[in-house]
Amino acid sequence: MAKVEIYTTMICPYCIRAKRLLDQEQISYHEIDVSASRQLRQEMTQRAGGRTSVPQIFINDMHVGGSDDLAALHRAGNLHKLVDLSA
Repeated sequence: MAKVEIYTTMICPYCIRAKRLLDQEQISYHEIDVSASRQLRQEMTQRAGGRTSVPQIFINDMHVGGSDDLAALHRAGNLHKLVDLSA
């Protein structure tokens, strides 16, 4: 299975929505909470091409985007292709 990383904060409704979608699709992920770490937030911003909002989601080190982007991938039938659940 692919390496899925999601940068979040504890009070972000979009983060909760993205994690809920991943959970419903039985896609495991590594959550990185940037709430209290300037260093982790800077890392996220650099990896995400300057985006500072959360969540920021990566699949196999490829930047997917935020919650809406993840949902769009799912609706288009491309989320599971990226994650390759059959492997």
